[in-house]
Amino acid sequence: MRFLTCAFSALMLVNGANAQPVPCGGNFGEFVGDLQAEAERQGFAPEVARSFLSGVRQDPAVLQADQRQGIFQDPFITFSRKLISQSRLDRGRQMADRYNAIFDEIERRYGISRGVLLAFWAFETDYGAVQGDYNTLNALVTLAHDCRRPEIFRPQIFAALALYARGDFDPATTTGAWAGEIGQVQMLPKDILENGQDADGDGRVTLKTSAPDALMSGAAMLSDLGWRHGEPWLQEVELPQDFDWYDTGVHTTKTVAEWERLGVRARNGRLDDGRLEASIVIPQGRFGPAFIAYPNFRVFFEWNQSFTYVLTAAYFATRIEGAPVYDAGDPEPGLSGEQMRMLQERLQARGYDVGGADGILGAGTRDAVREVQRELGLPADAWPTPDLLNRL
Repeated sequence: MRFLTCAFSALMLVNGANAQPVPCGGNFGEFVGDLQAEAERQGFAPEVARSFLSGVRQDPAVLQADQRQGIFQDPFITFSRKLISQSRLDRGRQMADRYNAIFDEIERRYGISRGVLLAFWAFETDYGAVQGDYNTLNALVTLAHDCRRPEIFRPQIFAALALYARGDFDPATTTGAWAGEIGQVQMLPKDILENGQDADGDGRVTLKTSAPDALMSGAAMLSDLGWRHGEPWLQEVELPQDFDWYDTGVHTTKTVAEWERLGVRARNGRLDDGRLEASIVIPQGRFGPAFIAYPNFRVFFEWNQSFTYVLTAAYFATRIEGAPVYDAGDPEPGLSGEQMRMLQERLQARGYDVGGADGILGAGTRDAVREVQRELGLPADAWPTPDLLNRL
């Protein structure tokens, strides 16, 4: 009963903390002391919280890892070719066969196709082989102390404390990714607390060593995030030359039937149910690959916020289930990281909110590029080029 109270208190903090300013920075020891006090206010026994936090240390390597995510500067074609190899596809199909019964149960219970879980399993840990060796508690407290995104990481500390209270988290030995994710599909403590599943029947949720537990837990989390049972997520398409490029991007949705009337065609097979709402995604402009993104595509963004990562994972999930290699087309040259920062600065000077000049083509920059292209009378396909940079 004491654990249930602690877990409920932790979840209340997780769900409600964003409404209040989140403490961060300052002396690290004092910051840890504040965590101890807050844990007690949330209903954790003082001795449990004290034991949990007693050995915590700041980890500079975590902050360094947070600041060097240069791979997300790569455009989709480059990024996807780095992550998707024949050996990774072959390994995924082997794992699909090995855990066929688990995938069947996931599809029955949650309506999530096996390719989706295999994609996250492959990209997050290479099917469990590379799970990270950062001390998880140190990582979470370090990132919560850092004032960039404390509202994300502080609640995870208390979720980890709830796991500790029930014997499912060891502050000294639990390791994972630099951002605090644990296990074969890399789930944060709050996600484990809410969606952890004992799929192998041993009475424990062990996401590091049990593939069935990790896969079923990941499926439960996707379902909790809004996955629509049995529906598709992504499909490659061909677009007519007179297409209105401004209508591309996840900001515009139409029914599949409406897209078909505008000339959208599946590159292979047929498009899905004409009543489904969908978006057209062209990651490298009108001369590059094109996809139709169904409602479930948006759930991928709840797992990772990078558009390039999400599209690559969603595409890999289709490949592992038999889709052909996409048609890369012949996209116009893009921008280097430095050029992208220059573009973002110039867009900001024109009043566009791009979320900062970080050199990464994120959603805000794509939206701004689309708008300024339209303003300048250019095809509004949201793909920034050297010509656009020069015009600005």
